[in-house]
Amino acid sequence: MKVKKIPLRTCVVTKESLPKKELLRIVRTPYGTVEVDETGKLNGRGAYIKKDLNVLEQAKKTKILEKRLECPVEESVYEEIKNSIEK
Repeated sequence: MKVKKIPLRTCVVTKESLPKKELLRIVRTPYGTVEVDETGKLNGRGAYIKKDLNVLEQAKKTKILEKRLECPVEESVYEEIKNSIEK
């Protein structure tokens, strides 16, 4: 029986390679807005972050999401990320 390949992605904060299911995708859409991508299928430039509140705080301090997405990230987006992690 063939073993199914698990897609790995790298967290922009911790640099860990983890399965996609353990990460949250943040996307800068073609319209310039930043959104949390629950489905993993939105168009645009994406960055993955580990589903951990400590990692989120570190991302906020270092502004790594702004660097990776090449645009400013609003405080409301960080709140949305926090809500998604706490689910």
